[in-house]
This record gives sequence, structure tokens and C-alpha cells, in this order.
Amino acid sequence: MSTARTHATAAGVDHHHLDVGGVTLHYVSAGTAGSPVLLVHGFPETWWAFHRLLPLLAEQHRVVAVDLRGFGDSSNGEGTYDSATSARDLHLLVRHLGLGPVHVTAQDVSGSAVVRLAAAHPQDVRSLTAIETGLAGFGLEALGDVTRGGSWHVGVLAAPGIPELLLAGRERDLLAQWAFPTMTAVPGAVTTTDVDELVRTFARPDGWRGAAGLYRSMLTEGDDLRDLLTRSPLRMPVLAVGAGGGPFTLRTVQQVAAGRVESVQLDGVGHHVALEAPEALAEALLRFTASVDAEVLDADGDRVR
Repeated sequence: MSTARTHATAAGVDHHHLDVGGVTLHYVSAGTAGSPVLLVHGFPETWWAFHRLLPLLAEQHRVVAVDLRGFGDSSNGEGTYDSATSARDLHLLVRHLGLGPVHVTAQDVSGSAVVRLAAAHPQDVRSLTAIETGLAGFGLEALGDVTRGGSWHVGVLAAPGIPELLLAGRERDLLAQWAFPTMTAVPGAVTTTDVDELVRTFARPDGWRGAAGLYRSMLTEGDDLRDLLTRSPLRMPVLAVGAGGGPFTLRTVQQVAAGRVESVQLDGVGHHVALEAPEALAEALLRFTASVDAEVLDADGDRVR
């Protein structure tokens, strides 16, 4: 395992690269004590989405934030970029770093990969926090239906060859003029530095591969996710964090969780919660993880104080 630095960084954060079977994942780490936390970004994001949240969590936890395959400074060569493959990557990352069981947090379109990890490898996951997250098969497909208020970007990203044709070379316009202005609610929360760092990585050759793969998954994996989560519902504690999407995240996790579900609604905050309201998000996460850590599993798997 080697270490490297991205063009932008945050105080107290170390950068690393890890080979997980032909794909190199970039991740950052902060904090050395406490139960581990894994942060998984959405779109149009990388680990950088959490750069304000990381030091707040690192006061009480060992924290890792990863660039999914095809995103950020993780590799993006020829290969498979669906949510099942990203879930495998996360499992290998957790195993290699000895994080499990980990408090895992999913933002936005990474939800399917993180939920697959939790369902297929429950030993890896101590708790799951879903932030502004939906799932195919449980209502997320509506986001791609422009006739019912869905967004054009889903079809553009999911169509083979179209991201490279229409978005390559226009990364700054997309992020600075559309994505963040339309999906954030806190004035000034997304800075020029934030945009610069995200543009840097999406502007790499084949920089859209990760996003395209996850959005293609979203439009095709509904039946598979319903089958998986019927067989293996989430039994670890789950926290649903809603913001600009209102109760959508809570309604989603209530359909797939068989155990304890809690929820927090952050009013006045848009879709990019970790950039817009890191203090409020940290407060919710720290309260939730502390309550989970205070529980002990008996020999039968039942929760006791």
C-alpha cells in the first residue's frame, strides 16, 4: 500500500492508495481512536464532500473516506462500474484495513453499493447511515423519469458514450452552474475550492466512468435489490438523514430494514449535506454511533445494554 496526496487536502487527513484486485482505491483517513467510520460519497462528489465533516468525527472515531472506483483519485480504467462491484470493493477495503464492523455512511447514489455491502456482509457493518439516499426497486427509479419531475442527468449519465460526448470538457459548467446551484440550499456552502477539486477529478480522461456505472445500475438493478433485501434485510441499526429530499430517505430505509431505524431531518439544508451542514450532520452521526456503540450483542445476537 502506498500513500499519495491529491491536489486538495484537509488538516489532519492522510492519503492512501490500496489495490483491491485490479482496481486502486484512493482513500483518506483521520483519527486513531474509537470505533471506525467509513464515509462513502455520492454524485457529483468524491471523498472531498466530507472534508469538513472528517475532523469533527475524528475527535471520537477512526474515520476513512473513500473514492469509489471511477471517482476522485481511484483508478478508472476499463472494467465494471456497477453497484455490486463497488460493494465488493468496499468489502475488500473494510477487510484489508481491519475496520469491521464499521459504522458506514452512504450519501446519494452510493446507497445501493453500501446497502449491498450491508446485506451481503453484515459482519462488516456495525451501523448504516443513509444521507439523502434512495434505492432502485424502492422508488429511486422515479428520479430518472423526467415526465414526473425526475432529472435529465440520470439518462445522460446512464447512456453509453453520452457522458463522454456531452460532459467531457464541460465539468466546471456542470458543477458550478447546474449541480450545486440547483441542489444546495445553504448560501456559500460550496466554495470555489470545492468546485476546483471536484472538477479536477471529473476532468480526468474517462472521468465519468464511476458516475455512469452507478446510474446505469440504478436503472437496471431494481429487481435484484428487491430480491437481495427480501432475503437479507438490514438488521443493523440504521439512521436516515433527510435534508432537501425530505422524508424520502426514511421511507426508503423503512422498506429494507428489519431492525432499529432512526431519522433526522435537517431543514434548510439541500442535497449535499456534508458540505452544507457538517456540524449538524456530525452531531447526528456522533449521537447515533455512540448509542450503537453502547449496545452489546449477546451470544444469540440480541441487543442488550
